[in-house]
Amino acid sequence: MTRPRLIIANGREKALQRQHPWVFSGAVKRIEGNPQEGDLVDVCLADGQWVATGHYQDGSIVCKVLSFVTPAVDEDFFRQRLQSAIRYREQLGLFRLASTNAFRLVHAEGDFLPGLVCDWYNGVLVMQAHSVGMHRLFPLFTRLAEELLQDYGIKAVFDKSSATVPGGCDDGYLWGIQPQEWEITEHGKRLLINFFEGQKTGFFLDQRENRALVESLSAGHRVLNCFGYTGGFSLAALGGGADYVETVDISKRAIELCNRNVALNFGEGSRHTGVVADVLKYLDTADSHFDLIILDPPAFAKNHRSLQQGLKGYRSINQRAMETIRPGGLLMTFSCSQAVSVDDFKTMCFTAAANAHRQVRIVRQLPHAMDHPVSIYHPEGEYLKGLLLEVE
Repeated sequence: MTRPRLIIANGREKALQRQHPWVFSGAVKRIEGNPQEGDLVDVCLADGQWVATGHYQDGSIVCKVLSFVTPAVDEDFFRQRLQSAIRYREQLGLFRLASTNAFRLVHAEGDFLPGLVCDWYNGVLVMQAHSVGMHRLFPLFTRLAEELLQDYGIKAVFDKSSATVPGGCDDGYLWGIQPQEWEITEHGKRLLINFFEGQKTGFFLDQRENRALVESLSAGHRVLNCFGYTGGFSLAALGGGADYVETVDISKRAIELCNRNVALNFGEGSRHTGVVADVLKYLDTADSHFDLIILDPPAFAKNHRSLQQGLKGYRSINQRAMETIRPGGLLMTFSCSQAVSVDDFKTMCFTAAANAHRQVRIVRQLPHAMDHPVSIYHPEGEYLKGLLLEVE
């Protein structure tokens, strides 16, 4: 059966020839056949030459490319892609770590599987689809996961796509045991994960290496963890010997789980306080007694249309943190908005520093962890921008 084809207009093929994995609607001259959301389509030049195969979708991005090498996108193709992703994590030594048992296993375009995220949580594989085409393949991926991850002790597969796949779906287990909560370990800290209620796939695994940095910087300091979620940065600070840690998040459920995670590792009555509050309002009234402040907010700019409003939000919280922090303190600040470039983020921090009338130095740039690779053909995959700043 012949697949539908997307015919690229003359002069609009350069991005494809550079193997960028997204085909935009403006580059398509015509569509041959009647593809439905999630169907496989072939992408061809105006002369009919095959260029790529991918998943068709509605919207400005009409195709996410799976292969520039072969149109045979079948079970063997996906097995090889998953094997490659697993080998990369083996090369990083992630399966062998005694102190950490949670990491990203498939990072969408970064593992040449656009639309698919898979995270490993101590034997539970959480899959999240960002396209209908990938979500249709979950029965296949579940079967392949059982096969390829058997030696690593896979115990369950969970679908966490309700908020990401077009049209929605129900979150739930696809195979294996079905715990309501699950425990993982990161850098020797125990954390409880709720796959049904948690954000992203249950935890923010991309910040693992930055949490280790916080642990190394926290001894003897008072630490404020804003947008703290379930306390990953807070546990790192406490483990590093912080005198006091405060976690602020607008979600009561997140703070409750954060407090449980702190108690699990450091006992009741530890040097920690969880606060349910809007971070910006909290910063407006916070005392200036923190030596290290962490700002890890949600994506304020979901797309380029909301970029300026998002940058305004980032500037407000960073300015207030700079005004609040003790002289000589460290500010660890992030943006996970793909629409915000590295230059946008640095310019925002410059403006916040100038408005706060503080001298600020860039100590280090902070990317996402190594298990979140970025395809050289897809620079948009570098979504997490972070800076460690020293504020005089």
